Parts: sequence; C-alpha cells; structure tokens
Amino acid sequence: MKGRFFLIMLSVLIFDHFTKYRISTTMALFDAIEIIPGYLRISYVRNSGVAFGLFDGHPSPWKAYILAAMAVVAVVVILVYSRRMPMERNLLQTALAVTTGGILGNFFDRIMHGSVIDFIEFHIRDSFHWPTFNVADSAITIGIAMLLIDTLKHTDHDVSQEKADPLQQ
Repeated sequence: MKGRFFLIMLSVLIFDHFTKYRISTTMALFDAIEIIPGYLRISYVRNSGVAFGLFDGHPSPWKAYILAAMAVVAVVVILVYSRRMPMERNLLQTALAVTTGGILGNFFDRIMHGSVIDFIEFHIRDSFHWPTFNVADSAITIGIAMLLIDTLKHTDHDVSQEKADPLQQ
C-alpha cells in the first residue's frame, strides 16, 4: 500500500479511535443520547463478538485473541492483494485502504480492551433496530461496497476486451 492509500488507511484508523475515545471518556457504558428522535442515537456499548454482535454472548478467554488473529490474517491478505494489483486502480486501492483502516481500528480495540466500542445506533421508532456499530464497521462496509463496484467495473471491461480481441477467443 503506497503513499496516499496508506494515508487513507491511517486516517480511517485515527478517526475511528478518536471517536471511540470521545465516547468512552464522555459517556458511561450503556448511556444513550438521542440525536434524531426515533431514528438515531449515540449509545455507548461494548461488543466482544463480531459483526452484528455475533458471538458476543459466547464466553471464552480466547475469543478476543482469535478474533484479533483473524483480523491480522485479513490485513495480511489485503496487503498482499493490494501489492499484486495495479496502483492505477484507484477505486480498488482506496477500497482496500478503507477496509484495512476499519479492520485495524477494531483490531486495536480487541487487543487493548478485549472488546470493540460501538456507539452509532440506527432505529425506526420501536419497529426496527440496526445493531450498534462504529466508524471502523462503517469503513469496512464502505470499503467492501467500493470493492464490489470496482470488481463489477473491471469485470465488464474485461469481458468487453475479450469480445473485442478476436485473438483471445
């Protein structure tokens, strides 16, 4: 990961930790502040599981370390993939940088606290409630969406190239 992509990854990581620090130092655990009544709250919770709170209730002294190890493997795979892909694929490299920043944000939480600080809570009155998340989770989701867009963009390009080049048929 080169220059500006490293800065993107670092920016995501710093912003994630800044927001988590602010929440953990200004709110008590399980406190909530309604931002948009009936739709958006800032709620300070800790998640010892993975996405959407999966495995949160599973007690194991090794869980944080196993999840942290999985994050390390994911980051290594992303970095190797990034190095093998052309730097000119800006959307792809940005997607990988954003995703890596998010993964590292949650990784450092697990290592330092044994859980991840979550605080963004979307809901629609009492009828729908999205699991509480954080900046790192958002970055991972946005990065994966960007990766899918890049993949679709380049798949269409590759297919049209094959059809246009009779020597490849």
